[in-house]
Amino acid sequence: MLSLFGFLTICVFLGLILTKRLSVLLSLILVPVLFALIGGFGAKETGEMVLGGIKQVAPTGILLVFAVLYFSLMIDAGLFDPVIRGIINLAKGDPLKITLGTAILAMLVHLDGDGTATFMITITALFPIYKKLGMNKLILPCIVALSAGVMHLVPWSGTVARALNVMKTDPAHLIIPILPSMIGGILWVLFVAFWLGKKERKRLGVVQLDYNHQQELSDEQKESRRPALFWFNAVLTIILIAALILSLAPPSALFIIGFAVAILVNYPSQAEQRKRIQAHAANVFSVSIIVFAAGVFSGILTGTKMIDAMALSMVSIIPKEHAGYLPALVGVTSMPLSLVFTPDAYYFGVIPVLKTAATHYGINSIEIGRAAILGQMTTGFPLSPLTASTFVLVGLSEVELSDHQKFTFKWAFGTTIIMTIIAIAFGAISIL
Repeated sequence: MLSLFGFLTICVFLGLILTKRLSVLLSLILVPVLFALIGGFGAKETGEMVLGGIKQVAPTGILLVFAVLYFSLMIDAGLFDPVIRGIINLAKGDPLKITLGTAILAMLVHLDGDGTATFMITITALFPIYKKLGMNKLILPCIVALSAGVMHLVPWSGTVARALNVMKTDPAHLIIPILPSMIGGILWVLFVAFWLGKKERKRLGVVQLDYNHQQELSDEQKESRRPALFWFNAVLTIILIAALILSLAPPSALFIIGFAVAILVNYPSQAEQRKRIQAHAANVFSVSIIVFAAGVFSGILTGTKMIDAMALSMVSIIPKEHAGYLPALVGVTSMPLSLVFTPDAYYFGVIPVLKTAATHYGINSIEIGRAAILGQMTTGFPLSPLTASTFVLVGLSEVELSDHQKFTFKWAFGTTIIMTIIAIAFGAISIL
């Protein structure tokens, strides 16, 4: 019976959010609470499971809040402006250099893990250049999408935060083993940028270009820039990322301290500090509140033992002789499923079941999480019609979503396939 209630919870949850009859936030809270009560669990017991789930995701929620604030602050201060100027100066109207520069810029900007911000910054900065040169307008959103996709594996992105939450682990165990895959993905994206740029250079040749990035900034953006503090911000960011990778302290603590130092040095007056925080408050709130709602969902499914019951049902269906391929299968299918499942539906509805099933088969369950983030709403999110940032990308690029998907899908799927192969080769996911 618990298995039935578990599957009904997930199906109703998926149905409500895919048909947009109820928001993700409310679905994550109301659906599991309803089925817990129907399943015979009392109000007090259900409430305790809700609080238990929230406590489990609290570190992830705090990490997201301060990581997004930190990198948003670095963008405001102009940390990436020299990179933009450098790309323009080095490219000198050469389509090949521009496509490579686009990939590098998008990867650097996407260190904040926010797709919308990445698309707004990179497309706004580079679209006029592509337009002046007469380059294929599908190439810019393609390269930016691929670059953001592979960099979306940073521990503070919304997708990885969901995976960390579901897998009940930390970045050191989830992310470090797939760093070779991430490096391979980055090299693949640079290859694609080189390939597409070479074709455009052959078609257009090298064109004389006169373009000034600073003239494209708004008055508010110019006012928030801190060019004198560039090296301070660069060193601080490098130290912060190194400390995160080396696990010198909990990620949330690192970003809390990093943000406090950064905003104090860059914007010493309290009025400036309030203005910068308020500028990003809506984005921070919308990301973090989902994490706590997800805690309710996972807390109830775990506390009621519905997850265990569903996993046992799956164990009886999946042939034991093929169970060892489960992590690899998750990796290969992860990117295409971004077009079908929202990150919440996939990570909170599908992965918990696969995770527990893997445990029953003697597979290290964390491999399911590693395989999932190789594509599902990482390399796949900039093509998915289920994410708002995708429409920001195609809208600013002045292309149709269908055209973008047709042009970019093979390259994005290729990124996931390459990263999955590397993950298997390096033992991050196994084939038993």
